[in-house]
Amino acid sequence: MDKKEIEAFARKAAKGIKTEKDLSNFSQLLTKITIEAALNAELDDHLGYDRHEASHGNNSRNGYSSKVVTSDDGQFGIDVPRDRDSSFEPQIVKKHQTRLTAMDEKIHCLYAKGMSTREIVATFKEPTVGALGDVRCRCVG
Repeated sequence: MDKKEIEAFARKAAKGIKTEKDLSNFSQLLTKITIEAALNAELDDHLGYDRHEASHGNNSRNGYSSKVVTSDDGQFGIDVPRDRDSSFEPQIVKKHQTRLTAMDEKIHCLYAKGMSTREIVATFKEPTVGALGDVRCRCVG
């Protein structure tokens, strides 16, 4: 898909978005689809062949594992592909990772700015956390 096709798709999809919740649900769906496609591409690369092609060795696809991840738009489930000998190490969402990186960076930044763990949890529980989307942290090491 080129940029014009993506923009046309976004315009068409935006017509059905009426509320902030609709926007959040749409964002979650796009994130889920993108992550799952990237994970499948990673497994294709790891195994050395595309899905529905003949296996070139002893290792092959072995279904999916379900996982719940948390992003800026809330929690949602993804299906992570598996291989038979468990040698596949996904990179976009690593094994045992439950939060997408952007949220982790915001948490670390708030902690670095002096907020306690309890204050950070309370901040993420607030229903209107528009300011969190603007959290930027420059760590000097």
